[in-house]
This record gives sequence, structure tokens and C-alpha cells, in this order.
Amino acid sequence: MKCAREGYPFIIICLISAILTWLATLVFGLWMSIIAILLSMLTILVAWFFRDPERDQPVDQDIVIAPADGKILAIDEIHEPSFFDGPCRRITIFLSIFNVHIQRAPIEGKVIHKYYKNGEYLAAWNEKASENNEQSSLGIATQYGIVMVRQIAGLIARRIVTYPELEAVLEPGERIGLIRFGSRVDLFIPTHWKIKCAVGDKALGGVTVLAKPLPLSN
Repeated sequence: MKCAREGYPFIIICLISAILTWLATLVFGLWMSIIAILLSMLTILVAWFFRDPERDQPVDQDIVIAPADGKILAIDEIHEPSFFDGPCRRITIFLSIFNVHIQRAPIEGKVIHKYYKNGEYLAAWNEKASENNEQSSLGIATQYGIVMVRQIAGLIARRIVTYPELEAVLEPGERIGLIRFGSRVDLFIPTHWKIKCAVGDKALGGVTVLAKPLPLSN
């Protein structure tokens, strides 16, 4: 199983602790084996949390795919001031601790906006989390218009990693970051693009189609 590189320090610490505890059973007896078993299980769980599976992207390129695994909490139209500077549609995906926490590029394009904001740690499903929580935004220019992916820290998540730098050219499904231990990802798209998902749907990052770009009508 492939794991995200950010997870290896946690995995190694848990693994070393488990090994040392198993060795301690030789001195302190079998009761120590209970702790060793728990630490071994924790090592497996941490490795599973940081799993980074390969994904086959859809063949159709004229689509917007999910930037993250999780459940679609909301689809709404908002005013986004930092990148769109106007109205746009926002698709909110909630990632539980059981989801893959790697984020992926939703569409081909160039990174023209990157912004990190320190903030609060409200629960990821809180409506104000998109504005008030710690977050990292990545604005992408595509042949159809602009889109933005916003990684948002949650109640437990306290670490956001965003890989691409400005001017980077992204392929659909390319890994763009990670949020540790439960979080939220917002996808912002133009209002005239066609939505292909619904609230309550389960999204698979890099695979599930969320929208279809459309040209502006005259």
C-alpha cells in the first residue's frame, strides 16, 4: 500500500513504539503484549489513513472531477471575493477520518493563484468554516475559465499541505495536496457550468464527475 510522504513520520513513530513494546514483553511479561497489540493496530490505522491509492481518471477531458474523496455537503451559489471577485458555484466535500485525504486537480490548467490563510478550527461541516478556518486556496486557469480548490482545516485537522507552486501546469487527477485527520474541500466553478452531482453523493477524488464546463452564452 502506497502512503503519502507526509504520513511516514507518524507511521515510523508508531511502528518503533510497537516494536519496542513487543521487546518489552520479554522483560515485563505478557501484560505488556496488550499495549503492543494496541500500538500495532494504531500503526496499521495510521498507515491506512495516509494511504495514497492510484486512480484512473475518466477518458473525457471536458469535465470537472472531484478534488477529494468524501460526501458532498452542499452545492450553492456565492460571491467569492479573493479569486473570482464575483459570483460562482461552490461544491463542498466533507472528508471524514475514513476517507483518503489526498487532494487532486479537478481539471487541466495552470496555477495562477495560491493563498494560505491562518484561522480557526471550526468543525468542517460548519457553514462558516469556509471563511474562518485555516485554509489554502489554489486558483487554476483553464481553457474554459477559472476554478479554485480550497483545502480547509477542520476540528481535528491542523495541517494543510499544498504541493503546486504558481505557474505550475496541472493534469486532471494530479495530486495537489493533503489535509491531516478529517477536513473539508471546497471547489469553486463558474456559475454557467453544468452541475453533474447532487448533495449527499459520495465523491471519489480524481474519478467522480462533479461538473461539465460550458461556454458563456451570448
